[in-house]
Amino acid sequence: MAAAFLNQTSKPERLDEKRSEILDFIEQQKQVDRKVVLVTSGGTTVPLESKTVRFIDNFSVGSRGAASTEYPFYSYAVVFLHRNRSLKPFLRHLSTYNFLDLLELDGENQDAPVKVKSEHQKRLSSILRDYEQVQRDRSLLWVEFQSLSEYLHLLQMCSTCLQGLGKSAMLYLAAAVADFYIPKDQMPEHKIQSAEGPLQLSLQLVPKMLEPLVKEWVPEAFVVSFKLETNKDILVSKSLQALDKYQHQLVIANLLETRKREVKLVTTDNCVDISMTTEELRSGHEIEEKIVRELASLHSKFCSPDGH
Repeated sequence: MAAAFLNQTSKPERLDEKRSEILDFIEQQKQVDRKVVLVTSGGTTVPLESKTVRFIDNFSVGSRGAASTEYPFYSYAVVFLHRNRSLKPFLRHLSTYNFLDLLELDGENQDAPVKVKSEHQKRLSSILRDYEQVQRDRSLLWVEFQSLSEYLHLLQMCSTCLQGLGKSAMLYLAAAVADFYIPKDQMPEHKIQSAEGPLQLSLQLVPKMLEPLVKEWVPEAFVVSFKLETNKDILVSKSLQALDKYQHQLVIANLLETRKREVKLVTTDNCVDISMTTEELRSGHEIEEKIVRELASLHSKFCSPDGH
């Protein structure tokens, strides 16, 4: 099913070029003995027309993936596979600002230099310091997608690139992947016209890519998936079902209403609760820092010879 879907959909532009960039990036990390994590982030669009004007989307803006990437992942390098125009590490802190409101001219003359307003300097300098450290370390690679098919092709490509790292690779699959799509042979070429009356869509199920990812694409890696539910009574049981079905290492289970405050890290033999206090949230701390710290510890145990 997964192979058929990928064969029937168009490959993203510059796929071979992106593969070379990722392989070069991974080789750089191997030379400094740095583990690599693939973080997927943001939602996937489902086009309604071949020449796309309309598409189906979801609410994800990539908060979880962007925040998690920003924390140092404790000596990891990150391949950040993200939706275009979704939140990005470091830049996400400026997403609620009009960028020009952060700046002012230093003087009245025509060629006066631009500077950051004093009330924003402390915050921006902290963000810039962290970003520049990542740039110096060459520990972050950006890979962009938009549509469902682009994401799945790039996921396969990134995963197979990580194969050579064995257990040192981690996959943190935080992207909100569409469950339904319109096959290419059932999709109109041009913009759907409203004059033709009410629109009826027939959507097909998207094949689950976690199975080939775990079994074929990157079989030795430490794989983390996410489970988002609205009913707390089924959250853990659905996570355990996923672990049993796909045979990966861990599910991060969260409820829609409380995902910023509490999550569960579910494995086949344990369930760890991670939560934030009101004081921690008020002071600007984020739950992703705790998640990343715990995952790094679990991954280290996974990589050890005895697995403990």
